[in-house]
Amino acid sequence: MSREVGSRYEELAAAWLAAKGYKVLERSFSCPLGEVDIIAEQGGDLVFVEVKARRGEAYGRPFEAVTRSKQAKIIKAALVYIKSKGSRPAGIRFDVVSIKMGAEPELIRGAFEAPGYYY
Repeated sequence: MSREVGSRYEELAAAWLAAKGYKVLERSFSCPLGEVDIIAEQGGDLVFVEVKARRGEAYGRPFEAVTRSKQAKIIKAALVYIKSKGSRPAGIRFDVVSIKMGAEPELIRGAFEAPGYYY
């Protein structure tokens, strides 16, 4: 999927999350260690959101593409973000928005955790 198409899905996901009560703080945060598609606040948590989209399920559901390797990169980028802001959020969470063309986006709250990492 091209970066341009990916950006459109990230826009769609950001608007969808905002309608669900998330306060979108930043989009496409990147650093040498990784990238986070959407950073938001929701329910007192700082939420790092990965957006995955697919045309169909021939290669699995979109969220299944968030591998352990991808999770590690998101976690490292999240820690860089937190440190760069000099803040200490009450809680952090990693969500995934899974988008299949022609269907309502699916939110996986707390899709993965960051064991062994501290902020």
